[in-house]
Amino acid sequence: MAARGFPYTDLKDFLAALERAGELRRVSVPVDPTLEISEIVTRTVRAGGPALLFERPTRGEMPVAINLFGTEKRMAMALGVDSLDEIGERIGGLIKPELPVGWSGIREGLGKVMQLKSVPPRKVKTAPCQQVVYRGEDVDLSRLPGLQVWPGDGGIFHNYGLTHTKHPETGKRNLGLYRLQQHSRNTLGMHWQIHKDSTAHHAVAERLGQRLPVAIAIGCDPVVSYAATAPLPSDIDEYLFAGFLRGERVEMVDCLTVPLQVPAHAQVVLEGYLEPGERLPEGPFGDHTGYYTPVEPFPVLHVETMTMQRDPVYHSIITSKPPQEDHGLGKATERIFQPLLKLMIPDIVDYDLPAAGVFHNCAIVSIRKRYPKHAQKVMNAIWGAHLMSLTKLIVIVDEDCDVHDYAEVAFRAFGNVDYARDLLVTEGPVDHLDHSSYQQFWGGKAGIDATRKLPAEGYTRGWPEEMSMSPEVVSLVDKRWKEYGI
Repeated sequence: MAARGFPYTDLKDFLAALERAGELRRVSVPVDPTLEISEIVTRTVRAGGPALLFERPTRGEMPVAINLFGTEKRMAMALGVDSLDEIGERIGGLIKPELPVGWSGIREGLGKVMQLKSVPPRKVKTAPCQQVVYRGEDVDLSRLPGLQVWPGDGGIFHNYGLTHTKHPETGKRNLGLYRLQQHSRNTLGMHWQIHKDSTAHHAVAERLGQRLPVAIAIGCDPVVSYAATAPLPSDIDEYLFAGFLRGERVEMVDCLTVPLQVPAHAQVVLEGYLEPGERLPEGPFGDHTGYYTPVEPFPVLHVETMTMQRDPVYHSIITSKPPQEDHGLGKATERIFQPLLKLMIPDIVDYDLPAAGVFHNCAIVSIRKRYPKHAQKVMNAIWGAHLMSLTKLIVIVDEDCDVHDYAEVAFRAFGNVDYARDLLVTEGPVDHLDHSSYQQFWGGKAGIDATRKLPAEGYTRGWPEEMSMSPEVVSLVDKRWKEYGI
C-alpha cells in the first residue's frame, strides 16, 4: 500500500508527510552546523527519534533537514510502502524466468513490460530548481549550511549531494552519492572512491585531456535520494530505477551551463567542471566506519553556477559509528536487492547486513544445504557478486536460522563451527574506506560455515538433534499462563 501523498513531488512534500505522521520535529532555536547539529542528530538517531528540521542554522541561508531515513518506518514511508520487502517482492515478480502460459500469461507479461516502459525520466523545459540563479562571482557555497560533523574533520562538508556525471565517450549517465568538502566559496573536493562509476568517467576524461562536467543536486525527493545510494550495475540507469520505485517518471531538466540533466524538483543544484590532472588534499573526515579517513588527494569541482528553488531546504546526513541514519538506507538496499542476489545465487534463502558491519564488513546468509561444501560454494559466489565482493566476513547458516536474529546466528556460529575445518580464509578487494587492511583497497576475508555438517564433509560423529519443546506442551502452557500467576 502506497504511503499517503506518494510519490512525493519534492523534499518539502516528503517533509510535510513526515510531519503529518508525527515523524518530524522542528527545531526553531539557532543551532550551529559545526558539531552541535551532529551531536543533536546522533542522540536522536540512537533514541529512535524523529526526522529533524533545523529552521535557524547559524551558517547558511536555509533550514537543514536531517535524519529523514533513520528508521525502517521512515525509510518505508520514503519509498511509499508499508514494508521494505514489498519492493523486493515487486522486483522478484518481474524477474521470474517462467514463460507466459496462455492469454493470461501474455497479458501479465505485457503488463510487466508496460510497467517498465512507463518509468524512464521525462525531460521538462522549466523547473523549480532553477527559480533562483547565481553565476560566476555570485556563486558562494557559504549560502549552504554545510556541516562539520566531528572535531577532527578537515572543514565543512556537504554530505548528501547527488553527483551527476557522463561517460565522455559513451554518454552513459551516472548518479552517485559522495561527500563533498568545501575548499572555498566556489570549489569542492570530490571524494569518489576507486570502485565508483564516476571515478571511471573522470579517468576517461583525464586520458582524453578533457574537463569533466559535473552537476550536484541537493535536497531531492526521497526516492531519488535513495536511488543515488543503490548498488546498481553500471548499465542500469539510476533514474529508471527511481521511476520504477516511484511508479511515476522522474522529471529532469537540462542544466544551464553543463551538458547534464538534474531532477527538476531538487532544492539546490551546483554546476561545474573538473580540470584534468587537478587534485587537492581532501579530509580528514569522520566516516560511517567510526574512524577518521585520512587526507588523500581528490579531484576539485569548480562551481560556475548555483541554482535553487525559492525558500529551499538543505538536506544532509550524519556519518559515524553505528547506529546512525545510513543504516536505514542500508536496510532498504538489503531488502530491495534480495531477489536480485537470489537470482544470481539461487542457493540463498535470506541474508542480513548487520548495522555494526557498516555495509561491507559482514553478511549473514542462510542456505538450504544440499551437498558437501555447499556453504563454501556460496561464500565464493557472494565474493563474485558485484559490490558484495567487498564483504569481509560471511557467516553461512542453515535455512531454519533467522538471519535477522543475531542471538540465534551467534549461537550457530559459536557452537556449530570447527575452526580448523569450517573457516575459509582468502584475499580480495575491500572498501576504499577500510582502515584495517594492510594494503589499501585489498585485504583478507573469511567465511564461516555454521551449517550442520554432513558425513560427506568428513563429519562422522552424527550431528546431534537440537532440543525443542513438544507443541502440545507449548499450547497447554499458553492456555494456562494466567493461572500460574507469574
